[in-house]
Amino acid sequence: MEWLFFSGFLIVVLAILFIDLGIFDKHSHKPSLRESLIWISVWVSLALVFYFFLRFYGHLLHGIDSFEKLSAIIKENGHPISVANFSFAEALKIYNRNLSLEYITGYAIEYTLSLDNVFVIFMLFVSFNVKEIHYKRVLFWGILGAIIFRFLFIFLFSALIHKFEWLFYVFGAILFYSGIKMFVNRNKEEKVDPQHHPLVKFASKYFHVFPRFVGENFFVKKSKRLYVTPLFVVLLLVEFSDIIFAFDSIPAIFSVTKDPYIVFFSNIFAILGLRTLFFLVVHLINLFKYLKVGISFLLIFIGFKLMFHSWLVQIGFTTQHSLMVVLFTLILSIAVSLIVGFKEVK
Repeated sequence: MEWLFFSGFLIVVLAILFIDLGIFDKHSHKPSLRESLIWISVWVSLALVFYFFLRFYGHLLHGIDSFEKLSAIIKENGHPISVANFSFAEALKIYNRNLSLEYITGYAIEYTLSLDNVFVIFMLFVSFNVKEIHYKRVLFWGILGAIIFRFLFIFLFSALIHKFEWLFYVFGAILFYSGIKMFVNRNKEEKVDPQHHPLVKFASKYFHVFPRFVGENFFVKKSKRLYVTPLFVVLLLVEFSDIIFAFDSIPAIFSVTKDPYIVFFSNIFAILGLRTLFFLVVHLINLFKYLKVGISFLLIFIGFKLMFHSWLVQIGFTTQHSLMVVLFTLILSIAVSLIVGFKEVK
């Protein structure tokens, strides 16, 4: 049942991506602020539709048709709920409510952490002097690659933590350290050196790299020899940056739920909106002054939650509390950034 549901979901996601590229993006261009806001509202709306689907029909994901299977799924995925004293119908409502909260919390975490990835991608484009009209093409294929890598990472990580639960402490400590490091370095100017980047050196060593951009092409054939263009090298760097960020974001969502399908769904919906989020950030990049402070606090909180998960469950810290912390952190950091930004403009 899970794989049937999962396969259908992937088909719909890929169809949306290719419709976006083939119909709504026939001509490369830099989306305006208005267009970016419209598309972000579309992607967020789709994510919310899926939230309501899980809220009322989440049990269909694992084909739960008996109280015994429901109890087994709750135990296997470590859901912080108890359904022992309820009827099967009432237990399903409790399970679906918690499942939908885990999904939307994971989505909010992934979307927030994606903001830092967006800044890195923007620096890559600027460092390589990529034309703005080619941003969308690179981001499209970057997102497609990210979906494949996230699929592999999530289900591999899920298998590992079910077998070695002590990994929660390891990744919790890594996230805690990452949050502190980001806070300490929040005001340092990040730079990308395109000449000496290891991936650029790798591409130059094993591929024939054409010396200049050729429109929006990733490959070009000259004198019967196939070359990769600098735009393809940028695409490789975008994929590489997403892999690096996946080591933070995927363990972060596992702090909310151990259900790999919910982790994957929350990841994918956040990734689908990454391209329009990128263009929104490009338009408003100077206003997000305190966003890194919020993201660093969030990483520290998630790291703490991973390391002390059992204790937090015992004292009654639920998925709903995690969602409140995530949303409060995101809203507060953006609000402070906007208020300070407008004051500085005046």
